[in-house]
Amino acid sequence: MSEGVEWALHSCVNLAWSGPERAVSAARLAAWHDLPAAYLNKQLQALARAGILTSAPGPRGGFKLARPLAAISLMDVVAAVEGPEEAFRCAEIRRQGPGAGEPAADAADCAIAHAMTRAELAWRRALAAQNLDEIRQQAERQAPEAPARLRAWLATR
Repeated sequence: MSEGVEWALHSCVNLAWSGPERAVSAARLAAWHDLPAAYLNKQLQALARAGILTSAPGPRGGFKLARPLAAISLMDVVAAVEGPEEAFRCAEIRRQGPGAGEPAADAADCAIAHAMTRAELAWRRALAAQNLDEIRQQAERQAPEAPARLRAWLATR
C-alpha cells in the first residue's frame, strides 16, 4: 500500500476538522504535514473521482468532504487511491521451470493463491467495517487540541 493512502486518510480527517464550509487547497493540506503538494493533489483528485471529496477550482477553491466521515470507510479511501485490483496476483510460478508438475496435477487452485485470497478478503472486510469518523474520534482522544490547532493555522493565511 502506498503512502498516498495514509496522506488521503489524514487529509479527510483534516478536512472534517477544518469545517464543512471551508474548502482547503491541496497546497495547504500538504503544508500542514510537510508533504509534496503535487503528489497529495493526485490523491485528493482520486478521492474526488470516487465521490469522497468535492473540488472547486479558483483562488478560493479547494477540497471539501462530499459526505460525512461516518459514511466513508477506510476501504473506500484505499480503493480510491490504490484502485480496485487485488493486492496479491498469482502468476502460477508453480507451473514454470524444473519444478513444474504435470498439468493434470496442477489442476487445483494454487494453495498460496487461495490463502492470499482469504487473507485479502479478511483485510478488505476489516477496512470496510471501519469508518473515518471512528478514526477522527480516536485521533481527537489522542490529541484533543488538534482540530483547533488546524483551524487556527488555516485562518492565518
